[in-house]
Amino acid sequence: MSGPPPIPLSDTSFDEEVVRAASDALATGWWSTGPQVEAFEREFAAFVGSEHAVALSSGTAALHVALLATGCGPGDEVVLPSLTFVAAANVVRHVGATPVFCDIGGPDDLNLDPADVRAAVTEQTKALLVLHYAGYPCDMDALQALADERGLVLVEDAAHALGATWRGQGCGSIGAAGCFSFFANKNLPIGEGGMVVSADEAVAAKVRLLRSHGMTTMTLDRARGHAASYDVQVEGFNYRLDEVRAAIGAVQLRRLEGYNEARRRILTRYRDAIASIEGVTMPFADVPPHATSGAHLAVVVLGGGIDRDAVRERMRAAGIQTSVHYPPIHTFSTYADIRAARPLPRTEDVAGRLLTLPLFPHLRDEQVEEVLDALRAAVA
Repeated sequence: MSGPPPIPLSDTSFDEEVVRAASDALATGWWSTGPQVEAFEREFAAFVGSEHAVALSSGTAALHVALLATGCGPGDEVVLPSLTFVAAANVVRHVGATPVFCDIGGPDDLNLDPADVRAAVTEQTKALLVLHYAGYPCDMDALQALADERGLVLVEDAAHALGATWRGQGCGSIGAAGCFSFFANKNLPIGEGGMVVSADEAVAAKVRLLRSHGMTTMTLDRARGHAASYDVQVEGFNYRLDEVRAAIGAVQLRRLEGYNEARRRILTRYRDAIASIEGVTMPFADVPPHATSGAHLAVVVLGGGIDRDAVRERMRAAGIQTSVHYPPIHTFSTYADIRAARPLPRTEDVAGRLLTLPLFPHLRDEQVEEVLDALRAAVA
């Protein structure tokens, strides 16, 4: 007799409403950027609390054009955490700037440390690219104060933080630009896709220009008779979002608050149980009262004497998928040239001890218990 099915790290679900939204978009015959994208942008801007939202083909595209639109380029430095997905550093290099890595708060706070951000700032620093790790808001008071004091651009990597808030403001809407991802494992999954939000009309206009080859009008504008031709003002990209994914995104957005609440309930179950598992801790126990988490990842930190690879293998054998968020960027070969530029002791301390557990809105209570049982056995 076979056992229970494996429990994946992340999982998507869909129903007739999602299928119908995609089918209706297909039936229009207009599949590239069009009315569905425009509607999704309006609804997203309202949800986050931003004046402008521009849909893009991926979260990486969002980061890339946000840096360009806020003036980052050759000769500039951009300060960012090393404990994030490598796309953040890659786009810094793509715009011709230099990534400068900063440290985290420690095993209880995996967000960047504002004091180390300050220490990393030089005369060449143009921007702070800050991640809300796992959906937990970083200290935006300290970071915005530093940006204002030094005349820096503050760009939020809010890929984990859709629905998270800081002092009542949606994460992503606080800095000069905020970047979101709709990859299949994100809180709002559509497969691939991203969004840039900004209160600055000039930033939003530059993002719109960059996402479609730098053209002053798009195909839809010409099809509507709003323009007969176009100019090309910058060397842009094909970073457009299509109608089908935008239609799915609009449905997912209307469900997001319920999804996030389900994620928070699951995280609470994990946290309560992990408090009694020796050798395992769960960071972000003390979220400020003025902050709300987006509850994107369930990350634990293993004790120093525990072999993470062995734990992962035992959990895999028990049918539980795990992951690591993230191998620090400064440890990758392509960033070896700046590996020793700044010490990152707290990042390196936790790097080999991070473990990500399954988390998705429809993870059932009995599955949570299976994960916890497997974790207990794996670290015993």
